[in-house]
Amino acid sequence: MPKTTFAAAAAELARRDKVMARLMQRTGPFRLPRPTTDHFAALAESILYQQLAGAAARAIHQRFVALFDGALSPEAILAVPPQRLRSAGLSGNKVASIRDLAAKVADGTVPLHRIGRLSDEEVIARLTVVRGIGPWTAEMFLIFQLRRLDVWPVADYGVRKGYALAYGLRALPTPKRLQVEGERFRPYRTVAAWYCWQAVHEQRNR
Repeated sequence: MPKTTFAAAAAELARRDKVMARLMQRTGPFRLPRPTTDHFAALAESILYQQLAGAAARAIHQRFVALFDGALSPEAILAVPPQRLRSAGLSGNKVASIRDLAAKVADGTVPLHRIGRLSDEEVIARLTVVRGIGPWTAEMFLIFQLRRLDVWPVADYGVRKGYALAYGLRALPTPKRLQVEGERFRPYRTVAAWYCWQAVHEQRNR
């Protein structure tokens, strides 16, 4: 996604919403990190990182990747005994999730080779059939891997907290309320979500 497209999306949001405009002025331009080139590896990493602190997750992920000598693939994972995956530090549940992801990619249930051509709703529907991948993980994949501009993760704590901070709410909005509030940001809800995260970072850095 070219930076000019990101800039245009942010400019349109700033034009519509004064609160967002002020937040943009304080926190800088909208940007997303470069996605990894391998969708499968990105999803495997997202499963491994769930419910773990950063340092612990990174260590386990490094040991996991090392098992495959840089040749991580669904077929490679399915060829490895589950106990070997456990030896890298994965819990039993995560082994089951990683293997389920591998199986569903291998049999085409999760069509990673063409997932970029699917709508946001179709991507979420395909990914959430995998054990261990819920709507939030699918939404993060849409934002950070596929770089879709109209994703609004209303169950994300950071988005809820950032929205409350930016708009001066006393309590966090419920996901249901946030869903309604987000309608005015279409088709650039990802940009709004990103700036909600920036509002949280801004508060932490004060």
